[in-house]
Amino acid sequence: MKVFVKCFSQVKYAVGTSELALDLNPGSTTADIETMIREKSAGVLDGVTLRIAVNKHYVSEPVPLEDGDEVAFIPPVQGG
Repeated sequence: MKVFVKCFSQVKYAVGTSELALDLNPGSTTADIETMIREKSAGVLDGVTLRIAVNKHYVSEPVPLEDGDEVAFIPPVQGG
């Protein structure tokens, strides 16, 4: 199945892109994608709490994904 990932702010800079299209196995969850994003960031996102949204709705626990879902990774807001 294909899932589309949007990366914002420091997540975008850590993985080098704002959007990814991933081919995943059926039964994959948001936790699986978070693991992939963190691995791709080479440690830059270690210790950073990420908010996750599926199809523009925030989720607080890992949820199963379906073909065509959009998953967004949003880091905490930083002020300056």
